[in-house]
Amino acid sequence: MDAKTRRKLLARYRVEQGKGFRLKEHDPDDTAGYSLAKPTAAALLQEGVEYLSTMQDKLYAQDRWAVLCIFQAMDAAGKDSAVKHVFSGVNPQGCHVAAFKAPSTLERDHDFLWRHVTALPARGMIGIHNRSWYEEVLVVRVHPEILAGQKLPDAVRGKQIWQERLADIAAFEAYLGRQGVKVVKFFLHLSKEEQRRRFLKRIEEPEKHWKFEAGDVAERRHWADYQTAYEAAIRATATPEAPWYVVPADNKWFTRLVVAEALAATLEGLDLHYPTPGAAELSALAAARKALDEDG
Repeated sequence: MDAKTRRKLLARYRVEQGKGFRLKEHDPDDTAGYSLAKPTAAALLQEGVEYLSTMQDKLYAQDRWAVLCIFQAMDAAGKDSAVKHVFSGVNPQGCHVAAFKAPSTLERDHDFLWRHVTALPARGMIGIHNRSWYEEVLVVRVHPEILAGQKLPDAVRGKQIWQERLADIAAFEAYLGRQGVKVVKFFLHLSKEEQRRRFLKRIEEPEKHWKFEAGDVAERRHWADYQTAYEAAIRATATPEAPWYVVPADNKWFTRLVVAEALAATLEGLDLHYPTPGAAELSALAAARKALDEDG
C-alpha cells in the first residue's frame, strides 16, 4: 500500500484528540469500502508484513527509538491473531511480547504501572503489550471489588481515582515519548453480536475449546459499562504523540490490515536508517578487506 493510500485509510481510525470522542460513531463492521477475496486480503497483508520486516531491521540497527504497541479489546476481538499475523515477518531478536493477566500478589504490592514498566522495550526493539496499564481503568473500573483488593490507602481511593489514573497514564506516555519510546495504541472494536458468534464457534469446534472460558460469557453482562470505560480512556489519553487506533474488529482480515498499516506509518515517521560508518569504521573495514583478500 502506498503512503497516500495508507494515510487516507488510517485517518478513519486514528484518534489523537480525545475531546469529543464517541465510540458509537465507530462501526465495528467497517472495512473502509474494501471488499477483498481472501487470497487478495492475504496478499495485501503479506506485503505489509514484508515492509514491516524491513523497517524493523532499520529500527534495530539504528538503536535509537523503541516502539511500544498496546493492544486492548473485549474478549474474542482477535488480539492474539492480529499479533500472530502482523508480526509474522519480524525478527524475534528485535521484538518482545508481554501478555498481562490478573496481577500477582507481588504485583499488587506495587503501583499499577510497575509490572508494565519492567516489560518496556529497549532501544531498537518493538514491544507488544497484549493488554496493558489500561486494564486498571477498564476491568477494575467495571469491577470495583478488584480495586478493594489492591490495598491502596483510603486517602487515595477518592471519587476521582479513575480520572487521576487516566491523567497518570497520559503523563507517563508523554514521558515515554520524550525518552524515545513511540507509543501506539490499538483498540480492536468488536460488536457484541460478532463476539457472540465467535464464542459459539469456540464451543462448537473442539480445536477451539481451549480458548473458551465461561467467565468471558459472564462479562457480556457488563458490555455497556466496558464501552463507557473504553470511551473515557480514549478521550483522556489520545494525543498526537501517543495516538489510539479504533480498529474495526468484526472482520479479522481488515483488522490485521489496519494494524499492519498503522505500524508501517509509525515506523516511517521515525526517520529510520542504517547507521553510517565514520572515518574510523571505514578505515577498519578497509583494513579487514585487505587482510581477507591477502588471506585468500
